[in-house]
Amino acid sequence: MRSIFYVLSALAVMGLAFWAYSENYATREALGEVDDLRAQIAQGRESLSVLRAEYAYLSRPERLQTLADMNFDRLGLLPLLPEQFATIDQIAYPAAADTILLDPIEVSSDGMLTEEATE
Repeated sequence: MRSIFYVLSALAVMGLAFWAYSENYATREALGEVDDLRAQIAQGRESLSVLRAEYAYLSRPERLQTLADMNFDRLGLLPLLPEQFATIDQIAYPAAADTILLDPIEVSSDGMLTEEATE
């Protein structure tokens, strides 16, 4: 009886050792993937900062003004003047459509139907 217990204990220890071994390698692989993802994120952030710097460089007002002057004949761009802007009262908003409700429901402030609406 003891020998069976010893054999079963040894098999359990070997099984647990194999499980721990495989979990160790799975954990190392997951940590490697995390490191790869962090490297990709860092590279993406670096690329984004470079793109932002390039955009800031290319959208300088003096550069855009020079390009607009060079391509005036082809584009016909004119400088913006304060007289070109309207005030709020000069904007024409579309008229609100008249909506007819056929079966209205009254609700109270807590979301429950009122007594008049349930009758």
